[in-house]
Amino acid sequence: MLTNIWNTVLYEPLLNALAFLVSIVPGGNVGLAVIALTILVKVFLFPLSQKSIESQAKMTILTPEIDKIKKSGASKEEQAKQTFDLYKKHKTNPFSGCLLVLIQIPIIFALYYVFYKGIKFDAGMLYFFVPVPEHLNMFFLGVDLAGKSIILAVLAGVSQFFQARLMPKPTVNTANDGSFQASFAKSMQVQMKYVFPFLVAFIAYSVSGAIALYWIVSNMFAIGQQVYSNYKNKENNNKNVKTISFTEK
Repeated sequence: MLTNIWNTVLYEPLLNALAFLVSIVPGGNVGLAVIALTILVKVFLFPLSQKSIESQAKMTILTPEIDKIKKSGASKEEQAKQTFDLYKKHKTNPFSGCLLVLIQIPIIFALYYVFYKGIKFDAGMLYFFVPVPEHLNMFFLGVDLAGKSIILAVLAGVSQFFQARLMPKPTVNTANDGSFQASFAKSMQVQMKYVFPFLVAFIAYSVSGAIALYWIVSNMFAIGQQVYSNYKNKENNNKNVKTISFTEK
């Protein structure tokens, strides 16, 4: 049952989209088709991912106020009430980012699975209006996307590293905070910045060049989106900080 839903809703539409793109790009170049499909998916998910980024930015601004509430000595119930009022005042939902990411995960995994199974188009898996590509060129910039590519794998890891560097960071110093939450947050930041890129590079090399290319394009799109969001939210964040400071006075 779940397999049928997975295939019908996610895997088959993405597979057919890739087959259609391969049939229309010059020379049936799979690399160009992978880039086009990745961008199309990222554009489709842009509203969701943008809301997630904006939610993270707001939470970063509110972190000092939340820490003050925790250190106020008030009861747990009063802390929860003050925190809820803070979220309500600034129209922020701390769980919205997580929920939006969870919505994206099945789509991202389905896209990954399309490349993982290999670029093979079976007429039985294609819609009646999607032709089987006559030409299938697996070479992109001299790299065989069907095989392993150390160059593309390294680029995938490097792009993942720069994407992690641009992610919003807490505005408070947690170095001397011995709480479990602070330690966990610091550990996650280090892993996302230094460990995950190596993991991405390893997986990209272990599977195929197509996976590595997908990851590179996806990361580059995410980097561009993060730069755009940082620029867009800079003034809004400054306004929020001024509002909080004025409220305190």
